[in-house]
Amino acid sequence: MKILAFVVAFVLFLGGMLLFGFAFSAVEAAAPWVFFGGIAAICVSLAIPFHFLGKAD
Repeated sequence: MKILAFVVAFVLFLGGMLLFGFAFSAVEAAAPWVFFGGIAAICVSLAIPFHFLGKAD
C-alpha cells in the first residue's frame, strides 16, 4: 500500500511541475488557473507522505 501511495504522490508531483511549465504557454486567460493547479497538485503530493504514510521506524 505504501508503494501505491508513493507512486500516486510522485505522479502528482511531476504533474504539478508540468502544469507550472504549461502555465506559461497556455492561453493567457487560463494561465493563472493552470499555475494554481500545479501548486495544488504539488501540495497534495507532499500531503500524502506527510499525513497518510506515517513515520518511518
